[in-house]
Amino acid sequence: MPLNARQKEMLKTMGVSLWNTRLDVPELKISSEITEDIGVDIKIQSEHPVDVKGLEEQKQFPVIDWQLLQNQVQTCEACVLHSTRKNTVFGVGDTNASWMIIGEAPGVDEDVKGEPFVGEAGQMLNQMLISIGLSRETVFVANILKCRPPNNRDPHVEEVAACQSFLDQQIGYIKPKVILAVGRVSAQNLLQTKETIGRLRGEKYFYRDTNIPVIATYHPAYLLRSPLEKRKVWQDLVLAKRIISA
Repeated sequence: MPLNARQKEMLKTMGVSLWNTRLDVPELKISSEITEDIGVDIKIQSEHPVDVKGLEEQKQFPVIDWQLLQNQVQTCEACVLHSTRKNTVFGVGDTNASWMIIGEAPGVDEDVKGEPFVGEAGQMLNQMLISIGLSRETVFVANILKCRPPNNRDPHVEEVAACQSFLDQQIGYIKPKVILAVGRVSAQNLLQTKETIGRLRGEKYFYRDTNIPVIATYHPAYLLRSPLEKRKVWQDLVLAKRIISA
């Protein structure tokens, strides 16, 4: 669908200039208005063809009642993080969404509010979504961890393991058509790799033994520190959009 005035304004805010250059994206189902207006030289690597065969059979994980799952997260004491948290951060959004956004772990603001991606990083994520024609209400947003690690340190292996079943059940319930892994910790854990986020982004992967595509990209908080990388995030969003539209 064409970009409206609000989406164009969000792209400008993200640092994606609107020049008169065409996107280099073969067979991307985005209107000619976008290809004429957005000056980003997007180069999607085509050696990994989009294959969504089997997306209807994504429900690979045991799923319990959604409300019961929320209650289990809220009362979880499976790792040491329960002793320092203010609130658990279950996730928010549309449980019928095609897009699932998975971040790393709650920060101080998320711990206080009990919701993922709030504060400046949350505003940047909202801008990212709007730029591709989405909104926070039309996706589901979650984290690898449901509790905040002290001092915003990286999650420990045992903490990720303690939350793994919760995340798997969320994915199994929602059955997203694409997962956007934002940030190094999220991407490395979802894809079970130690590769850097710079090497992981720009490619299509799959979540474990499912047919659910995973696209890795930079964390919104990183974009606040490195605004020149916003252009690469736009490329990753377009790649995810292409998968959804195939």
